[in-house]
Amino acid sequence: MSNLRAIYIIWYRDILRFWRDRARLVTSFAQPFLFLVIIGTGLSSGMALLGGATGYNYIQYMYPGIIAMVVLFTGIMGGVSIVWDREFGFLKEVLVAPISRGAVAVGKALGGATIATAQGLVMLVFIPFVGVSVSVAQVFLLIPLMFVFAFSLTSLGILIASRIKTMESFQVVMQLMIFPLFFLSPALFPVERLPAWLGVPVRLNPVSYGVDSLRQAVLTPAEGVPSLGISILGHTMSIGEDVAILALFGLIMAGLAVWSFRNQE
Repeated sequence: MSNLRAIYIIWYRDILRFWRDRARLVTSFAQPFLFLVIIGTGLSSGMALLGGATGYNYIQYMYPGIIAMVVLFTGIMGGVSIVWDREFGFLKEVLVAPISRGAVAVGKALGGATIATAQGLVMLVFIPFVGVSVSVAQVFLLIPLMFVFAFSLTSLGILIASRIKTMESFQVVMQLMIFPLFFLSPALFPVERLPAWLGVPVRLNPVSYGVDSLRQAVLTPAEGVPSLGISILGHTMSIGEDVAILALFGLIMAGLAVWSFRNQE
């Protein structure tokens, strides 16, 4: 029970810190807005052929990828609180408390995943401007999809943060990771239109399956248009298969994060 209470307290602390940081709440929409409205509008004229391949215009196709971008950036940066707590001595106090160190990692992962899911859901306010029709059932489907996606990425961020000592080092490492993970995914373009050599790292990227699951949940393929799912060796991935890959990746990252915390000095 003490470990469960510790997980809850750590989760609640991260949620409370996020809610009180109003500047973070507001600025978190700046980057997705730039991608969706400015970059999406600018590229849409050059991606006219995409509509014939997917049944949607470029901004509509790009929209689930922008939701995934918010979840990716927020989730993987969730580890920054660990580095912050280490620099100010709070983490040392937590690690010497009479609770399992693994509970600290789990609490942080759940807190970061909750925040990333909430920010992803707020992106649904752009639906009227994008021109996508999303039902209530689709929204309820998006919540667990975002959470599994966010949990896997937050666990990755926590694993890395558990081995980094300074805020400056963490920010550099995260920048080197986030943008390749985002751009080597089908967030902005279909995998099938990539050169064969580039399609390999895209299919190996776990973020690709988070993007794919969100896209299939938001966009319904038009009649006579192939499925929007990622194709692997001629097999088109379903939402369930995407989630299974993400869940496996998330469990591995969470397990490694727990192991790393247990071996902290």
